[in-house]
Amino acid sequence: MKKLLFSAALLSITLLGGCAKGGSGPCAVNCPGIDIDPPIQTVGLNVSVPLTLTFVNATASPVTWAIQPSSCGSACGTLTNVTGSTATYVGPSAVPSSPSTFTITVTSQTSGLTGTTGDLTIIPVTAQVAPVAPNVQVGLTEQYTAVALPEQAPQTFTWSCMVNGVACANFSPAANNAGVATYTPTAGEECSSSGCVTISATANVDPTGCTINPKILCTPSQTTVVTSRVPTGPYAFQFSGFDSSGKAIAVAGTFTVDSGGSISGYEDEWTAGGLAKRAFSGGSYNPISGSNPNSNNAGTLSLNTGAFPSSYQVVLDAAGDIQMIAASGGESGSGIAEPAATNKFNKGAGNPATFAFGFTGLDASNNRVGYAGLLPTDGVSMVSGGLIDANDNGNATNGICNVSAAPCTVTGSYAPDGTVSNLWHLTLTAPVAMTFDFFVANGNESNANNPLYLYAISTDNNPAMLGTMVLQDSKITSYDTDALSGGSVSALTGANANVAIVLGDLNGGTITGNFGENYNGAVVLLPPTNPCPTTAMPKEVCQFGNTYAATGSNAGRYTLPMLGNPNASTAIGPITFILYASGANRGFLLDQSSTAVFTGTMNGQVAPKQNLGNFAAGSAPGPYAVATYSSSAPSDAACSSSDSLLTACSVTMNLLLTEPSSLVYDVTGTENPSTPFSATYTLASGGAGTFAPLSGATTPNYWMYAVTETSFFLIDVDTNSNGPPVVSPILFMTQ
Repeated sequence: MKKLLFSAALLSITLLGGCAKGGSGPCAVNCPGIDIDPPIQTVGLNVSVPLTLTFVNATASPVTWAIQPSSCGSACGTLTNVTGSTATYVGPSAVPSSPSTFTITVTSQTSGLTGTTGDLTIIPVTAQVAPVAPNVQVGLTEQYTAVALPEQAPQTFTWSCMVNGVACANFSPAANNAGVATYTPTAGEECSSSGCVTISATANVDPTGCTINPKILCTPSQTTVVTSRVPTGPYAFQFSGFDSSGKAIAVAGTFTVDSGGSISGYEDEWTAGGLAKRAFSGGSYNPISGSNPNSNNAGTLSLNTGAFPSSYQVVLDAAGDIQMIAASGGESGSGIAEPAATNKFNKGAGNPATFAFGFTGLDASNNRVGYAGLLPTDGVSMVSGGLIDANDNGNATNGICNVSAAPCTVTGSYAPDGTVSNLWHLTLTAPVAMTFDFFVANGNESNANNPLYLYAISTDNNPAMLGTMVLQDSKITSYDTDALSGGSVSALTGANANVAIVLGDLNGGTITGNFGENYNGAVVLLPPTNPCPTTAMPKEVCQFGNTYAATGSNAGRYTLPMLGNPNASTAIGPITFILYASGANRGFLLDQSSTAVFTGTMNGQVAPKQNLGNFAAGSAPGPYAVATYSSSAPSDAACSSSDSLLTACSVTMNLLLTEPSSLVYDVTGTENPSTPFSATYTLASGGAGTFAPLSGATTPNYWMYAVTETSFFLIDVDTNSNGPPVVSPILFMTQ
């Protein structure tokens, strides 16, 4: 889930309308002009683009269309099907050498009023295939999508699949969608090295587009054929949810897959009965039917622990990360399993590492508790100079750290388990005596771009806690206010089904943005009065603006108000969060001022450099794994395939995003194991967008927040006028 795909995309620019001048000087307000639509900046070779003009604050009149400078002639393309209000621009068959840019203009034949595009550039048409680097199991099927860029190019392709220099035995372009193909590896196509299968698509309108200019990005898929989608080796996992009686449960552990596919492992498990430590032997991963086009990315993971949860419904992304929900009857919850980064943690003296952490759990009275902080390790065995904040049911004073005096100091020691590989024990002496187990997950201790993850769980009589520790980027020497700059997406979960996603822009101590919120508890969060409703709603997407500040010694702790309006006239305003940063615009969040006890993560938003920091919906097509990310409410006991999309039921989905030849983007797939999913999506340049169901479909409406162009958080924004409010978990979706 931490892998990024950077894609080139069409970038639109504002068109310039003409401005009439009168005797008193240049026009300044409500100027007459002519607009040309759509806005275009780049056009592909041989590509046709229909154009329409609109008179603005002016009377329509006959016009003359032209390509300027006129000296370029047909080398800059041609205008056809010209009428008084429309024309079709056709790109040339070769990139013009001089001039390198040109414009399309329209001029009124009566008033001389003009309209023009900005500078246009002709480029070869290129094609990108997704997913870029998946693992595909022999006998299972992976779906691939192709996108021709610039996006106005016809989305028709010639596909190719080659394995070790030979055509793939079972590769099929879709009959009803030129931008989709499927590959089912056969025995003998397994890779001796990664990426041995090259799957590429060539845009039919420009067959040589990928060879004309090596600076133009063409991306084939380098696929690795494997014998098992869950390969041999160690994994770390964590899970939180509820048993069939609605009682909370939390699990963290490790398991190893042997060469025959059998699973054995160890887990720590909190239930209503307390803490249990269990070694288990037995388990397996079973993909869904090989005839299903989603078979490579969905299945069932069994861990024969003898206790709940022992069976999980899972979806896998291209990187092999496993998102999981409970598959046992009556239970609910979600989690993740990742390949363990063996020998990547605790590199010895001289290699200290600081980890930011966020934990969530329950106290002895079943009240929600949250921790967030920093844990500096010396690379050998000691922890010193750490920080922690805590919130126990909104109380300003608790048994871990007095919120009014926070942050509290953290000291202690850690050591590997003598028997279980990949298991470590953490013993803290301050702020109070506490013990935890943690399991090394994915990442690298020496690479801030792929930070090491540790999954932790408490093992004492303090609140039962589960959480994650992430390596802090040491290249940031001072976590001051300016260390946070740019876009971020924060996913938050609180008690009583409170969930929210915040899309924020951080800049010099100010955060602005919008959020989607769904609550089902006593805490009411007041939105701004403009443009949002003046009364609180169960769900909404609202703009906000607040200030944030670094605290203490600039070690990575920040105060950051979110989810409210600081200028509200009522006493209900924003919630103050503590952020412990693991890097620029990422880290763990803890609510310090409400009984909802919101906890969650801030994730740095990364748009492609080729797109000048903007997102483009056309770069998102591909197969996606989708699963419940977090929910703080037990599922409805009556969950079924007909209502699970409108309750707190945990879900997994496999979706396929495709881009037809128009600017309508399709989402199809399955809510596992068999419920159809059908919708359209739009994505704004800032990273917020929508999933909207097709007419007559039962698919919910989701707001989507892009972390990258291929990873999103989703929140259901439906309401139920005929019954109780729709309780929505947060979903995470990634290629």
